[in-house]
Amino acid sequence: MSRRIKRTDPKPRSRDERKEARPFKARGAKKSGPRPGGKPGGKPPRFAGERAERRAPKAEPDRAAPAKPVEAFLPTKVQTVTVTADENNMRVDRFLEARFPGLSFSHIQRVVRKGELRVDGKRVDSKDRLEEGQSVRIPPLKLDAPKVVGELSDAAQKTLKALQEMTIYEDDDVLVLNKPAGLAVQGGSGMTRHVDQMLEVMRDAKGQKPRLVHRIDRETSGCLLIAKTRFAASHLTGAFRSRSARKVYWALVPGLPKPKQGRISTFLAKEEGEDDTIMRIAQHGDEGASHAVTYYAVVETAGNKLTWVSLKPVTGRTHQLRAHMAHIGHPIVGDPKYFNIENWQLPGGLQNRLHLLARRIVIPHPRGGVIDATAPLPPHMQQSWNLLGLDATRFDPIENAPEE
Repeated sequence: MSRRIKRTDPKPRSRDERKEARPFKARGAKKSGPRPGGKPGGKPPRFAGERAERRAPKAEPDRAAPAKPVEAFLPTKVQTVTVTADENNMRVDRFLEARFPGLSFSHIQRVVRKGELRVDGKRVDSKDRLEEGQSVRIPPLKLDAPKVVGELSDAAQKTLKALQEMTIYEDDDVLVLNKPAGLAVQGGSGMTRHVDQMLEVMRDAKGQKPRLVHRIDRETSGCLLIAKTRFAASHLTGAFRSRSARKVYWALVPGLPKPKQGRISTFLAKEEGEDDTIMRIAQHGDEGASHAVTYYAVVETAGNKLTWVSLKPVTGRTHQLRAHMAHIGHPIVGDPKYFNIENWQLPGGLQNRLHLLARRIVIPHPRGGVIDATAPLPPHMQQSWNLLGLDATRFDPIENAPEE
């Protein structure tokens, strides 16, 4: 059964603010009137998610067929699989995590360390990257025994409250968070607080912890999809792998991209520096290079100085949107890695922070219908929109973007 987390604001919000922060409708909800952000009396916006919703079978959660336990998806004997194009350049541990949601980090590291997993017949490290067409030997896998769930400490209760305040949609299988800018999705060097660690406080009675099914950059805010069950993790991960998910981002960039709608198609490869790692534009056949495709559209301009763009990634490479916008000469405002315009001055009143929002995600629900989530602008971007006179309630269709 669905439930929505109610948020309490310290002061009353204006009508426009309430409209911007309004949670999306759960699957099966009745629609009335024009879509929020659309023009009154106008034609509904063209978007693949709505077409998918009309096609998707309507299934009530309590009438759905019982889910197979996750053990049914785990190999009970040695099997050999081939790395697909979408898995090219994926780390070995991320490959196992994507193929078999629910496996613990320790179990993945153990099978790799012992050499039970082989790539083209050779031992590998968990951080090694795979190439399309390689053969991966996968040993029998099993789940670790669940941890006993006890009473939450004061710190854990504060973490749970923080997650509830981020929640824009929740049901028995799925959680959608509005991740704030500055909060990492996963841990790294010196990282003490991140979403994956915070989810520990949401273990259920069986010890199952909600699982990440995709990631967004630390400084990017907006929609982050979480699977609450192994059943949902398996289906949602498969939807991302098959590119059934539709994602729309909003960004602020200098200048005016021409044409106003376009397609960016390049190869991207990681470039390791002394202090940092960035994605560089690469050539087909370069070591570690992966194909990346992004559609963009101009939504509104603020004079000739700045432009609000809508971005739709078809692939999901690291830093893809940031590298692609820099590639066409319009890097995202406040990007510390890719903003490379010399002597460019930030207009007064705008914060020098990454102006990139994971605005919307539309993806098939594991039990039928679709999940359609929308996140409001984060405070620093809302401030910029206000100063520039941009209308954040305007919908931003991307024409000619493919279904697949």
